[in-house]
Amino acid sequence: MNIIENTDEEILAHANPMWADLVKYSNEQNYGAFTRHFAAAMLMGANEIEMGKQFARSELTKNLSENYEYLGIIRRGEYVTVLYKQHHKKKEGEWLGRLVLGYEKDKVKIFGATLF
Repeated sequence: MNIIENTDEEILAHANPMWADLVKYSNEQNYGAFTRHFAAAMLMGANEIEMGKQFARSELTKNLSENYEYLGIIRRGEYVTVLYKQHHKKKEGEWLGRLVLGYEKDKVKIFGATLF
């Protein structure tokens, strides 16, 4: 199964709720809920202590706006990158959200998530 063969609508049916969860649980600094859709390899690099430090130190990881805009999908190899324009409740400006999705054991999982 290769996610790049899915339609944009099929991909977004997974991506949008996952992005919304990342925003919500980042704001709440809830590590367990934040990482629940991560692929195994992503979980190995996102240990709870380091992520807790990031949640505590980074103003960007808190107060993310629930209002974001879908920008597009990039297909490459066995993964898709879904791009979002992300806003913040306290900081002016816009950020680029990047969500990398693929299949792990026949389930769509997060293989990367960043905010630039």
